[in-house]
Amino acid sequence: MTLSDREWRLVREESRRGPLNMALDEIAAETAAEDGLRTVRVYQWDPSTLSLGYRQAPESVAWDYCDREEITVTRRPTGGGGIYHDRYADISYSIIAPADELPGDLMETYELLCEPVFDAFERLGIDARFTADEMPAIHQPACYLRELHPAHDIVAGEGRKISGNAQYRQKDAVIQHGSLKFDLDAERHLSVFSDPETTPDEFRERVTTMNEQVGVSRTEAVEAVEEALREWADADEGGWTDDELARAEDRATEKFESGAWVRDREDPTA
Repeated sequence: MTLSDREWRLVREESRRGPLNMALDEIAAETAAEDGLRTVRVYQWDPSTLSLGYRQAPESVAWDYCDREEITVTRRPTGGGGIYHDRYADISYSIIAPADELPGDLMETYELLCEPVFDAFERLGIDARFTADEMPAIHQPACYLRELHPAHDIVAGEGRKISGNAQYRQKDAVIQHGSLKFDLDAERHLSVFSDPETTPDEFRERVTTMNEQVGVSRTEAVEAVEEALREWADADEGGWTDDELARAEDRATEKFESGAWVRDREDPTA
């Protein structure tokens, strides 16, 4: 299946607060469903953000630490565990398209939408692949330390996780977003969780990074991800409309920054 004969825009890496990044994904899904404009995007999180998985318990968060370190906490509409994102160590992407253009089978959709992710790693000379075997969890609340799953967890080198990916459907559109590890501050990543059941050394044994694998600059890594997405979709250079940005700001405030959503998993906009 190819999607490159449709209308796509590439939004190159931009830096926004975590709740707004999640809101922009939802607004892009509405645009895809209503207007047929598909989006591939790369983005940073500023300030640093802990994004919780949809079903993650709020008790797993070290709230005092996050408050003290000025780390935003938001909740993703996708499952999995929490991810600590900062401007340097994390490279995030999203792919948003109408649902009726994608396979109905979840595994097939992951395989299709992860094609540009694997292309980006290949451009950088990184031997990356879906994990061949499930691996047990080290600390369940943390995305990078949960059990590894062959459907969506990407490993590199000797089999350490380098990328986590997740999907959900929103108003007749599919959103896949993911985190690619460029670098790793294991101590800080673990500190956002309450009573983590592991150590920084164990974290580093499970997780690898682009920088560790091939020693590239972050600029080179971002460019590889952007160009892989652009070529996969044959996307035009693009950006957000004023209307999309205004709606996303409202969605971020009403939902992704609200205590009802972040702590209680209740959507105030539903």
